[in-house]
Amino acid sequence: MKVTSATNIGPRKENQDRVYTTTLPDGSVLAILCDGMGGENAGGFASETAVNIIKKRMIFGYSENFDSNSIRNVLISSVSAANAAVFAASVEDEDKKGMGTTCVIAFVRNGVAHIVNVGDSRAYFITKNVMEQITKDHTVVRFLLDSGEISEEEVKTHPQRNYITRAVGTASVVDIDYFEKNIVDDGKLLLCSDGLSSYCSDDEIFTVVNNGNIEQNAEDLINLALPKTRDNISIALISNL
Repeated sequence: MKVTSATNIGPRKENQDRVYTTTLPDGSVLAILCDGMGGENAGGFASETAVNIIKKRMIFGYSENFDSNSIRNVLISSVSAANAAVFAASVEDEDKKGMGTTCVIAFVRNGVAHIVNVGDSRAYFITKNVMEQITKDHTVVRFLLDSGEISEEEVKTHPQRNYITRAVGTASVVDIDYFEKNIVDDGKLLLCSDGLSSYCSDDEIFTVVNNGNIEQNAEDLINLALPKTRDNISIALISNL
């Protein structure tokens, strides 16, 4: 497997996104992407703290003998530990009050992607024929859409379209979604912050990801988003090829 990542500050004064990727000794791949929120420096602190805790717990807590349930447990416990640390820091430091971060993680082994998410950073599975959003946004507009109160078209212009309903570090306990997805040979797994997904269409992303290798894809996705976005942009890509 191959893995790569990219991040760009975009039009913001600070990049509060953090992205980390690595390949473990058994060939498994780990990708973590967090999009921080909070006052000056606080969002970056939240995402940095979360990534650092999660990567250490995943790398040192994982065993090659793990089954799928064990992988799920270590993913969820890692995010829970990050949540506790970020929340504690927000309570102890007035300047960090209310900070938090989204989080999406992919751990891929033997053709199976184990994915967790909190917030609106996304995971997509993309082949030559289809683009599937694996994760579900934890946002106000997603809730309103699911309850039938607004339409797909209204999502794009709704005044609360950027309001998230779950984040790492904003409460003492966090609810974490878990997914498994088989990654076929020609497929690519994309993790991204909303600096990409909120400003570029699925069709645009699909076209870019199906043109070239993942290193070129990452660069091209940043360049696709830069003229449009009002946010930081972060991407991680995983491919079997």
